[in-house]
Amino acid sequence: MLLLRASSLSDTHAIAGALAALAREGDIIVLSGEMGAGKTAFAQGFGRALGVTEPITSPTFTLVHSYDCGKLTLHHADLYRLDRTAEVADLALGELAEFHGVVLVEWGDVVDASFGDHLVVHLDADLDTDLDAEPGSGLDSDADGRSDGEFGLDERRLIELSAVGPAWAPRWNLVTAAVEEFRC
Repeated sequence: MLLLRASSLSDTHAIAGALAALAREGDIIVLSGEMGAGKTAFAQGFGRALGVTEPITSPTFTLVHSYDCGKLTLHHADLYRLDRTAEVADLALGELAEFHGVVLVEWGDVVDASFGDHLVVHLDADLDTDLDAEPGSGLDSDADGRSDGEFGLDERRLIELSAVGPAWAPRWNLVTAAVEEFRC
């Protein structure tokens, strides 16, 4: 397990991009966290890193959005509205991953045992206001001159990465190195 701190939306996108660079065909990545924790923001950074140029939005009502990324297809699913495991099975997310796909699943943690090998990305708001911010570190203000205490707290995240099954084990050292600057 790795615990990361994203001090801004761009940090969340950077972490997502680092993981996208390591993703490969067949990967399933489960995004978990409370409403507003940054799951869709993570998906946006992940998709941009894969080359998606169209807007990436949460597929809450359509359940799955697919984006052609050249050699891969990014499938972005949102299970928030589903009530039964059978409804998840009907989406055939595992099959989408098998055919040149990578699948990001928001709210997938409630059925993650059905996914087999996967990476879990758990996002939480980082409400720690006692961070030691050095002047110019980026933690004291953003590009607009706002201090975290004014507006930026809603962009700070704690992100926990954990792998389920052996598929990510050969890449875990690469994952650790790719996100090292964000480790807590």
